[in-house]
Amino acid sequence: MVVGVTVMSVDVTPFPEPSRPPLAAVPPLRRARRLVVLGDSTAVGLGDPLPRRGGWRGVGPLAAAALGIETSGYLNPSFAGARMRCVLTEQVPAAVAHRPDVALLVAGMNDTLRPDFDAARIAADLTEVIRRLRETGTTVLPVRFHDHSKIFRLPPSLKRALSARVAELNAAIDDVAAREDVSCLDLARLPGAYDLASWSVDRLHPSELGHRMLASGFTGLLADAGFAVPEPVSLTCSGGVEPSTTGHVGWLVLKGIPWLWRRGREFLPYAAVIMWNSFRAR
Repeated sequence: MVVGVTVMSVDVTPFPEPSRPPLAAVPPLRRARRLVVLGDSTAVGLGDPLPRRGGWRGVGPLAAAALGIETSGYLNPSFAGARMRCVLTEQVPAAVAHRPDVALLVAGMNDTLRPDFDAARIAADLTEVIRRLRETGTTVLPVRFHDHSKIFRLPPSLKRALSARVAELNAAIDDVAAREDVSCLDLARLPGAYDLASWSVDRLHPSELGHRMLASGFTGLLADAGFAVPEPVSLTCSGGVEPSTTGHVGWLVLKGIPWLWRRGREFLPYAAVIMWNSFRAR
C-alpha cells in the first residue's frame, strides 16, 4: 500500500541583514615637513652637549627626528636669555618666513627673574606669537612651567618668591591657551620632572634625559593632534656627553655664579616684598 506523502516547501530565503551605517572615514595622519623651535636657552638645547664640542642638541633635533623632518625643514632661531617679547619681536619673523607646520615654544622663565615682570604683558605677547604663526597654518605648542624652586636650591624667601612668580606666569599661559584653543605641554606633569637625573649640573637646564622628556611630551601632543610620529622619542640617553667634574666647576665659576649674582640682584627686591608680606600675615 502506497501512502501519499505531502512535501511542504520551506522558504529558505535569508532575512535581509539590517542596514549598517557606513564607517566614519579615519582621517590620515598629517605629516609635518617643517618645524621651528622658539624660546630661550632650553630651546637652544643647553644641558645636552654634543661630543667634541659640537654645540648643543636638545629638544629641537630630538623632536625633528621623531617627526621625520629633514635638515632643510628645521629652524631654531632661539637664543639664551630670551624673554617672551624677544620671541615675538626677534624670532617670530624668521619663523613665519620658514612657514612651519609645527612650532614648539619654550619661553617665559626668564621673565619671572626680572624686576619688570608683567604677566599681562607676557600673555599679550604670547597671544600675538600664536596668532601670527597660526596665520601660516602652524600648530603652536607652548609650555607651562614646573616649580623650579623644587630643583634649584634657594633661601626660603627666594623660593617663595620664585614659586609665586611661576604660578602667576602659568595662570597667564593657561588663560591664553584656553582662549586661543591651543594645547600646552605641562612640564610639571612630565614623569620624572623633578628627578635630579632630568637636570644638568646647573639645575637650570634639562639634561639629555630632560630634553628627551620634553621632545617626547611635545610629540605626544602632536600625535594627539593628528600628526604622524614615525620614530617616537626614546628616553634612553645616547649621543650626548656627560659633563666632567672639571666642566662642572668651570661652568659654575664662569657662568653659574655670575648668572646668580646678576639675576639675584634683580630678583631680591621682589623677594623682599614676599618676605615682608609673609611677616605681616603672621
